[in-house]
Amino acid sequence: MKDVRIWKQELANGTHADRLASLYCCAPEQTAAFAARYQAVLDGLEATFGAHSEAALFSAPGRTEIGGNHTDHQHGQVLAGSVNIDMIAAVGPNDRNELRVQSEGYDLCIIPLNDLEARKEEENTSAAILRGECAAFVQRGAVLSGLDVYISSNVPKGSGVSSSAAFEVLIGTILNELFMGEAKVSPIEIAQIGQWSENVYFGKPCGLMDQMASSVGNIVTIDFADPANPIVEPVKVDFSQAGLALCILDSGADHADLTDEYAAIPNDCRAVAKVCGGEVLRDVPFETFMAKLPECRAACGDRAVLRALHVYADNQRVVKQVAALRAGDFDTFLALVNESGLSSWEYLQNVIPAGYKEHQEVAVTIAAAKQLLGGRGAVRVHGGGFAGTAQAFVPLDMLDEFKTGIERIIGEGRCHVLSIRPEGGAVL
Repeated sequence: MKDVRIWKQELANGTHADRLASLYCCAPEQTAAFAARYQAVLDGLEATFGAHSEAALFSAPGRTEIGGNHTDHQHGQVLAGSVNIDMIAAVGPNDRNELRVQSEGYDLCIIPLNDLEARKEEENTSAAILRGECAAFVQRGAVLSGLDVYISSNVPKGSGVSSSAAFEVLIGTILNELFMGEAKVSPIEIAQIGQWSENVYFGKPCGLMDQMASSVGNIVTIDFADPANPIVEPVKVDFSQAGLALCILDSGADHADLTDEYAAIPNDCRAVAKVCGGEVLRDVPFETFMAKLPECRAACGDRAVLRALHVYADNQRVVKQVAALRAGDFDTFLALVNESGLSSWEYLQNVIPAGYKEHQEVAVTIAAAKQLLGGRGAVRVHGGGFAGTAQAFVPLDMLDEFKTGIERIIGEGRCHVLSIRPEGGAVL
């Protein structure tokens, strides 16, 4: 930690410009606004909790899923990257033996550090994640003491770039840095702690891709065949050098009330796997699944069978996407992005929530983007689906026209032009 006054002086005079330029994918002379964000969270820390003589600054990015839609929870393969929007925090000690967290726009959350058992009544709340992460670090030998945390975010909540994973990785990075000493865990384990907290304390059966992309950073391909020891490999690529802009299109629909829709996807896939003698689809050879397809239809229903077909195909698409990117073959890469999008809509069925008629925002966003792209680039549903965002790879020579056109349809400020961030959870 560092004296708060020194932090503010350094941020004001540009001492951290190179560091900020790396995190936010810009030139050092363009970092004044980012420095001001960190000054603001230091001010927020003291306005909320009182004066602190010292503090530390942290960041955790949002993520973009590039390949492998809903494959992670079936122990499959994904291609994902961290992006240059993030959740940041100023952190200072307190003598109350409590973790006190104030996120801008939300209620203060207080976790007594001597009471870290899961609580049923806390499910689906931020308190559950905080309590779970503290418990996970205590299990790994951390001796926790009181902390005050003030958080600010420009990762849109409920929009598919995973503000929840950024929150989990941010808290994990803070606890790891301040309490683990020489026994610090890896970014991979920080991601696993976030997933465990979400599964066990928060009550959501999520996969691991979101947390992994936020925690590890850059573009990575991840094979979850053994979830306890995922294989993570970097994939070096600069989309701008290929003449492409990465755009996240916020459909305007919030997925906060769609937990049942998300839970149904892994449940359907696991039901198919069980009929075929496995726990998840990765346990079942595709040939076995096809041989037992009539049994799967009878036992699980046709929607589950179609979802399984998507998962098998998207796993193979990830392998092909990685090969194409490493070979610099962007035409093949874009074709595979479009294939994945069609498969998600037709087979996985995570574009329109069941029974929705008047509100089909993600579907309209994808359809409009395809019309504007006119056969160039690529577009697909992004992340969990049903609400939130679509992802588009837009040729740079048509970016301005595309952005104007799509925002006329989905709303001003809803086309986010992002860059791949080279680092995951970070200490400033």
